[in-house]
Amino acid sequence: MPAFDLPLTELERHRPDVEEPADFDAFWLNTLKEAGRADPLVSVRPVETGLRLTRTWDVTFRGFAGDPVRAWFSRPAEGGEPLPAVVEFAGYGRGRGLPHERLTWVNAGYAHLLMDNRGQGDQYGCGGETPDPHASAPGGPGPAVRGLLAPEEYHYRRLITDAVRAVSAVRGLPGVDAGRTVAVGNSQGGGVALAVAGLVPDLAGVLVTAPLLCGIRRALDLTDAGPYGEIAAYLSVHRGAERDAWRTLSYVEGVSFARRAQAPAHFGVGLRDVVCPPSGVYAAFNRYGDLAGADPRREIHAYPFNGHEGGDAVHVRRQLDWVAGVLAP
Repeated sequence: MPAFDLPLTELERHRPDVEEPADFDAFWLNTLKEAGRADPLVSVRPVETGLRLTRTWDVTFRGFAGDPVRAWFSRPAEGGEPLPAVVEFAGYGRGRGLPHERLTWVNAGYAHLLMDNRGQGDQYGCGGETPDPHASAPGGPGPAVRGLLAPEEYHYRRLITDAVRAVSAVRGLPGVDAGRTVAVGNSQGGGVALAVAGLVPDLAGVLVTAPLLCGIRRALDLTDAGPYGEIAAYLSVHRGAERDAWRTLSYVEGVSFARRAQAPAHFGVGLRDVVCPPSGVYAAFNRYGDLAGADPRREIHAYPFNGHEGGDAVHVRRQLDWVAGVLAP
């Protein structure tokens, strides 16, 4: 795919205004207040994985509306001291899969919680085990359009709430240094991690790669790929529903979450990414911390000839080095 978005020199200055609903903060405050009425943890059960150097638990915690959400919690087998925690959010259509699929963070010496995506897991990877009992609102079959016509019913309200509760859950697990918690994600997971950074003020850091739901309106004009294509296809059938859809999407706009974030941040972007266009990533990066009352430490790594895969393993190594610095005692 050739470069199709703004030139890099313009991306580096790209600070678009976003239409925020007047009750954006109240919407999320009330949503999280309702979800936080009960303790997050439901069960923590050790599982046998065949891995000698890693211990893993099957965790269930309470997410949106108290719904049970599954996760894998892993940590190095040796040593019992409290460890910094990395909370990871999976990509679009993926579930938590199998415990041995994602070992980078635990091999780096961290406690690692991988959250399942409610109502997803059937498109890639090895599946998921968390249903979405609230997915009956009008909308198409894909998560990006479930409940699209009302913010209270939208899938991403539930998924983002689950993610915030995942941070609370990991902080209650044994052997976790609750004061050193990092959120990480790629694609949909990156968008969710960014939302968590905007809603949880005391994160130690956030790692966001090719985040979905950033610069949503522009992305819908640029691409028909992936989840944005699902939204466009839905609106092509439901002519006249745009106003309600824009209103709903304004409550999950990643740039709005980025403006409220305070934690140090590490971004990655492929400049030929047609799934999550780079202008949305730079919009979030350039406006990151606008409302934080300070200028949070942040950096971005661009890969000019890469698409949605971005820097791949090269970028992961950069993430490892960055997290080590952020979480150093």
